[in-house]
Amino acid sequence: MTFAYRSSLFLAASGAALLIAGAASAQETPDDATSVDDIVVTGTRVPNRSRLDTLAPVDVVTAETLSTRGTTEFAAALAQSVPSLVFARPSVVDGTDSIRPATLRGLSPDQTLVLLNGTRRHASALVNVNGSIGRGSAAVDLNAIPTGALDRVEVLRDGASAQYGSDAIAGVINLRLKEAREGGGASVTYGQYFTTVETARGERDETDGRTVTASAWQGFGLGSDGFLTLSAEYLNREPTNRSDYDPRVTPTAITARAGDPKVEQWTVFANAGKSLNADWAAYGWAGYQDRDSESAAFPRLPNNANNVVSIYPNGFLPKIAVNSQDLSLAGGVKGEIAGWSADISLVYGRNALDFRTEDSLNSTYGSASPTSFDSGGLTYDQLVFGADFTRQFEVGLTGPLNFAWGLEARREGYKIDAGQPESWNRGPLGSNTALAGGAQGFVGFQPSNEVDDDRDAVALYADVEIPLTEKFTVEGALRVEDYSDFGDAQTGKLAARYDFSPNFALRGSISTGFRAPSLQQSFFTSTSSVIQNGAVVETGTFPATSAVATALGAKALKPETSTNYSLGAVVRLGDFDLTVDAYKITIEDQIVLSELINRSFSGQVAGLLDPLGVQAARFFLNGVTTETEGVDIVGRYRLRTESAGNWDFTVAANVNDVSVTKLPTSSSVLNPVPTLFARSRILTIEEGTPDTKVSGSVDWSLGRWGATARATYYADVLQPGSTAASDYSTGAKTTLDLEGRFQVTDRVGLAVGVDNVFDEYPDFVPETLNSNGVLGFPYYSPFGFNGRYGYARLSVKW
Repeated sequence: MTFAYRSSLFLAASGAALLIAGAASAQETPDDATSVDDIVVTGTRVPNRSRLDTLAPVDVVTAETLSTRGTTEFAAALAQSVPSLVFARPSVVDGTDSIRPATLRGLSPDQTLVLLNGTRRHASALVNVNGSIGRGSAAVDLNAIPTGALDRVEVLRDGASAQYGSDAIAGVINLRLKEAREGGGASVTYGQYFTTVETARGERDETDGRTVTASAWQGFGLGSDGFLTLSAEYLNREPTNRSDYDPRVTPTAITARAGDPKVEQWTVFANAGKSLNADWAAYGWAGYQDRDSESAAFPRLPNNANNVVSIYPNGFLPKIAVNSQDLSLAGGVKGEIAGWSADISLVYGRNALDFRTEDSLNSTYGSASPTSFDSGGLTYDQLVFGADFTRQFEVGLTGPLNFAWGLEARREGYKIDAGQPESWNRGPLGSNTALAGGAQGFVGFQPSNEVDDDRDAVALYADVEIPLTEKFTVEGALRVEDYSDFGDAQTGKLAARYDFSPNFALRGSISTGFRAPSLQQSFFTSTSSVIQNGAVVETGTFPATSAVATALGAKALKPETSTNYSLGAVVRLGDFDLTVDAYKITIEDQIVLSELINRSFSGQVAGLLDPLGVQAARFFLNGVTTETEGVDIVGRYRLRTESAGNWDFTVAANVNDVSVTKLPTSSSVLNPVPTLFARSRILTIEEGTPDTKVSGSVDWSLGRWGATARATYYADVLQPGSTAASDYSTGAKTTLDLEGRFQVTDRVGLAVGVDNVFDEYPDFVPETLNSNGVLGFPYYSPFGFNGRYGYARLSVKW
């Protein structure tokens, strides 16, 4: 879809908004016209600003909205509420099955900054290295935050690096925890899929994915004005399987397991605040999650060369188990210093992933092989000190000038631990070149893969917002950051808003941004051993600064840089509001994972790799340039009636186009240059997320009754192969979700619902492209591929 089309859409919507505003200019705005506006703290440092008064678009999603979903998975529920957010459900891609990333405006998952209570949230230790959306990224695990702990979520859809620092290229997701000193609630949700699965080779009925989620929260008073809010959640989910029938076995049967992983997790959060004196208050929070997740690798049939028949006479299906332990701790104080509002905080976050390979074997050990392996682990941690100062100055304008400045100091660490020797080693039968070394399904990290690295970063910023007239407001922000590994980066932002009337305003911004290379991208390494000419050599992923990658022309990673442009309109007519925001984002030096460069490519490559004991290598590198153009439209209308109840109508749309305009070539010293970034990677960036997503919802309540209906349209998504003949796609699809609610008493509520009422699936993978039956459907699908889901929820409040 061309940007000309989207520009026309934007102009048409803006024109409609102008006509509406003109028609309404003679009308009297109701006194409560702004009562439905949500006060936001993201994207602005001016107090008491509503989402419709901001200089950049901000979506506000309340905990109540998130709770009226069938899914209790936070990232999935948020994606149903935010038009430009997509949460795919990859499968059979190792650790990414368990730590699934979300994308904003079709950009990489790590190009969206995530905040918790306004402070930088730590990323997952996992870097996505397989063929999924967000390949090469190390993103924040949104599902590490339980929905029950949240009060609301604010999504800033605009470049904000000058305000918040690295990663805020696509925008910012700010998670706001509950702050309650009394009251509480609890809920239990039970659901499962009941669906007809129609794959290329047959049709079957499934009832799987049973999910039980129990959550509770309680507010406590601390003295006369303090609060302590505790929340807890337990989730148990059985796996789903949407694989096709395997044509290699007789009679035909399903041998694989592609779908949602098995998950058991528990999460606890505490959020507190208390005045210290008339001018100062202390605050803090703590959270911990333990998640056990198990997904499946590709099946091994009995005649597979790497099967040991004495252990698995019928073949085996390896399982990849990941234990994720996620910790966050924060403390801070707020108060007044010489007329300045000050906020000083210290935040620590840590994510540790321990991998196990189950129901597997290492064929080079023969019948003596273990079937369960400790495959090693990844750890990422982050310590952030922040000091923010804000003050308003009366300078003779129509309103106070708001000036903010501050500093941030950050230390990050990244570590890889090796697995047990049998998970990566070549055993007594290792001289047999037909046998693969290491645990089948997920090879463990070797001692040579172990790393323990860290870095420091310091940032200074200034942000000023000036109302030049009663109708015209401008904002400017500057930020300078210095990193111990690659140097410094400078970003800036200019934004403005003109209110033609209380009913209509235009807003826009120009900004530069950056994303520092993550430690995961800089230092991740994972290799396996193979036999080459009778010698054991390695193949896999190497750090860009390693001897192997350097020999192939790799260079130390440098930051990605971006330029963002946006132009939008805001319409308010009593109980109706509409926002339309067009944008263009150019990202240069984007960091990607190269293709595997094999010694067989040329004699030159063989001459470089053979002395290093390596058969093939890949590494992270800069060099991809993308251009993203699109428009977001969000409209909302509230209707209040005495006899027919209260109605809330929302329509939200995102139209988005991503183009790759430049590919990495200069980082290789080789001649000829091998393909560093393949066709399938390019098309994943350009067509791996829907170019159009439209969601319409209706919320209704009358007395003790309530209901929600939501329809979401997703444009076609391509899951590319190595050639056009091996591409397949999801098709354009629309899903419908329904929920009904009844308040049994003032405290007890019951809800029942069905997500994906009409059992919609993406188009199945063609038979000719699915020789083993593993993938029944494209896992690039933006709404998953599990079918119809029914659920019931019992809630209690006090």
